[in-house]
Amino acid sequence: MPRIAAPTNAAQREQTQRKILDAFGELLFSHGLPGLTMTDVARTAGVGRTAVYNYFADLEQLLVAYALDETGRFVTELKTDLDGLDNPVDKLSLYVRAQLEDLSRRHLPPGPAMRSVLSGDSFAKLAVHVGELNQLLADILREGMDQHYLPEADADALVQLIHGSLTASASRRNADTPDADRVAAAVRFIQAGVGAVFDDGGRPTTIP
Repeated sequence: MPRIAAPTNAAQREQTQRKILDAFGELLFSHGLPGLTMTDVARTAGVGRTAVYNYFADLEQLLVAYALDETGRFVTELKTDLDGLDNPVDKLSLYVRAQLEDLSRRHLPPGPAMRSVLSGDSFAKLAVHVGELNQLLADILREGMDQHYLPEADADALVQLIHGSLTASASRRNADTPDADRVAAAVRFIQAGVGAVFDDGGRPTTIP
């Protein structure tokens, strides 16, 4: 009798699905999306090709599942980290750093590219999490304005500009520039762009 790797069938299915999603993420990181096949995913996950199709009908469904899984975990962790900060400018810094590190790690196609490879229904599923991130950033910016750490501005317009800058920064990674320096430069650029000011010790201060 074959050995059961998990205590229940449900746990076994969850374990197999996790292997498939992890394998897909590994292949996205190493090879990118173009040319990627379900056979590649099955081989990397160490499961049969048929098993992959038992969980995901096609590569598009797998891409959506992976994106939702990764984004969901990212949002949950980010909210926890943000709850530990009081100053909205510090929250903005954390948000920018977390987004750049996440974009660099996951290697998901950026929003416009995702739209080009996904059906309207699939892209709409991703838009729910994207909207949650937009709202999270908008809340940080509005908090900064309400507490006079940032000048009054259209928060929703700033959200689009900031996310555009983050995507561009992640896609222009330079092997000669350490990631820490690149991220620090992006943080300074965005803080300056939204009008944050600092005292001589480098701490955020309110606007006179």
